[in-house]
Amino acid sequence: MLSKKTKYGIKALTYLAKLENKNPISIAIISESENISIKFLESILLTLRKNGLLGSKKGKGGGYYLLKDPKEIQMTTVMRILEGPIAMVPCVSLNFYEKCTDCPDETKCAVHNLMLQVRDNSLQIFRNTTLSDLSNC
Repeated sequence: MLSKKTKYGIKALTYLAKLENKNPISIAIISESENISIKFLESILLTLRKNGLLGSKKGKGGGYYLLKDPKEIQMTTVMRILEGPIAMVPCVSLNFYEKCTDCPDETKCAVHNLMLQVRDNSLQIFRNTTLSDLSNC
């Protein structure tokens, strides 16, 4: 299940991507427009800033803005920053792999094999979807 943090992060990024001008936008404006708590949104935007997707400007006329063109921001990047591993179980994760303690042979494990398919299909969608694609919806 997608966390609220990730859902709201995608909504905030999409909001920024849709803007005609790329001037900084205050958290209050994004919060009101997307119906997200300011406190929660602050935490999300800070995470996105620390990971290089957003820039920020302090003071009057300050706020957050995209550092990259929306066409360059893949959903795999956003998902991993906000959600963590894309795979549903650690034994199929590409970036956060951990062997399952209850499984002697991954190649014969039905759960492992099913989750490989789920991961691969999810990755295909996330890799082929950019922030630009979402902001054109």
